Amino acid sequence: MNRNAAGGARAKIAWIILAAAAIVPIAAAAWSPLIAWRGSAYITACFAGIAALSLLLFQPLLAAGMLPGLSQRHSRAIHQWIGGALAAFVVAHVAGLWITSPPDVVDALLFRSPTPFSVWGVTAMWALFISAILAVLRMRMRIRPRLWQQIHKTLAVIVVAGTVVHALLIDGLMETVSKAGLCLLVLIATFKVLMRLSGSRAK
Repeated sequence: MNRNAAGGARAKIAWIILAAAAIVPIAAAAWSPLIAWRGSAYITACFAGIAALSLLLFQPLLAAGMLPGLSQRHSRAIHQWIGGALAAFVVAHVAGLWITSPPDVVDALLFRSPTPFSVWGVTAMWALFISAILAVLRMRMRIRPRLWQQIHKTLAVIVVAGTVVHALLIDGLMETVSKAGLCLLVLIATFKVLMRLSGSRAK
C-alpha cells in the first residue's frame, strides 16, 4: 500500500469513528424507554441537546483544520455554520424545557436551581451565546485577531467543559456508554487542538 492509499484509509477510518461517535448516541436515545413517558416538547428539547453535544465533537477539529479531506478555508466556513447551528439547537433545547416546565427553566437561568447540572449547562449556554455574538460583531468592534483567538478559545473551553459535565450529570434519554464515549472524544478533540495551537504559537 502506497503512502496516498494509506492516508486515504486513515481518513476514512477517522470519518467513520467521528460519524459513529456523533450518530450512535442519537440513535441510542431514540430507543430509550423514557420516550414513552415524555411529551413532544421535552423529547424535542432532549434531542436538540444531544445534537448540540454531537456537533461539539467537530468544532475544534474544524477550527484547527484537522478534519481529513477539508481545506482550511472550507473547515473555517463549516466551523462558522456549525457555530450557528449550535446556538439554534441550544435555543430549541431551552425552549422545549421551558414549555415542559417554565419554573425549572427560570430557576436554572437565574442560577438558583438545586440541580448541579443546570449550573453547568447554563454557564455553557451563555459562553456559547457570547462567542456567537462576538463572532458576528468582531469586525465592527475591531477586535484584533490575536485577542479574538484568546477570547474565542477561552469561551470554547467553557462551552465544552460545561456541556460535558452537564450531559454526564443528567440521567435522561441518552444511553450511558455512548454518552460517556462521545463526551470523552469531545474532550480529547478539544485538548488536542488546544495543545496544537499552543505548540504552533510557541514556535
